[in-house]
Amino acid sequence: MNEDRKDKPVKLPKDGEPINLKQLAAILQLSQTTVSLVLNNSPAAKSIPEHTRERVFQAARKYHYRPNYFARSLRKNRSMSIGVLAPDLSEGYFTMVMNGVEEYLMRAQYFYFTASHYWNQELMQEYPRLLVERAVDGFLLLNTPSEIRSPLPTVAVSAHNQSPGVTNIVLDHKRAAELALKHLYDLGHRNIAFMKGPNIIPDTEYRWLSIVEVAHELGIKVRPEHCIQLDADSWSPGVGYGPMRDLLARARNFTAIFCFNDISAIGVMRAIFDAGLGVPEDISVIGFDDIMSAGYHKPSLTTVRQPLREMGQQGAQILLDMIASPENIFPEEVVMQPELIVRESTGSATRKK
Repeated sequence: MNEDRKDKPVKLPKDGEPINLKQLAAILQLSQTTVSLVLNNSPAAKSIPEHTRERVFQAARKYHYRPNYFARSLRKNRSMSIGVLAPDLSEGYFTMVMNGVEEYLMRAQYFYFTASHYWNQELMQEYPRLLVERAVDGFLLLNTPSEIRSPLPTVAVSAHNQSPGVTNIVLDHKRAAELALKHLYDLGHRNIAFMKGPNIIPDTEYRWLSIVEVAHELGIKVRPEHCIQLDADSWSPGVGYGPMRDLLARARNFTAIFCFNDISAIGVMRAIFDAGLGVPEDISVIGFDDIMSAGYHKPSLTTVRQPLREMGQQGAQILLDMIASPENIFPEEVVMQPELIVRESTGSATRKK
């Protein structure tokens, strides 16, 4: 595809006026078709050189390009709506993040479209295009690793998105690991089992590397025979029950387990009880997230609290600020702090192993 074209000098719009596709193409000295293919992330755009695609996105951000239908049908070039992409909206992490998102958007009188992709790569690529067709003003990505390339403002929560111009809301995973492991260490636990999350979840590797680092600092050995990994992302406690049942069938010489999230920790506790053991009398259990039901199980769950509602609020606030003031510079990353919530599921390491 021929990317270069000569055109007459283009007249840029006045400050505050939207730029159209014809003007953007003229500035870039590309055809309107080429620019449109890139901005719409069309499959045909793969034939366009990467440096050209990046040049198109940079210019779209610089000149605050918005798709034509915004100007055709909406005042002030805004639809007062955003697109939210998430793996799913089941109980747990996403429910609490969305509570924060919804609370902020309602106060700002903003509407939102929510699309669940269930980790389907094709949907991760298709849904952004469909949301653009519905004239959203920006994207909010929840735990969604897809690197959306769009001129629209984008904020990612727990997604670790490396696309230019995206602000990431992330947790301080090093601090989270310190809180959990120091708590267990102070209770006398030295033989600890660890659960790693599914590879598909963006937070998994960041959290695991922090756990390994902190364990090393405390002198706690991360023994492969005491490590389990979740194969699937599920919001059923069964996701933790099966792996823990299998671990207990082959080894019991540990006094605590640090789980990937609260949902899996609930399944882990059931597996411990079914094996004839007690929590925390025999094995202490610590979770992650502090979902709404964590404090109401028997025993109640000790956990590392992510400020999930606040992360949702922060993500929504930054996104609306981006939409309102596109000329401002926004941070690449906003780091949120965890908190240890001590309940009944952790206790002293009284058993001799």
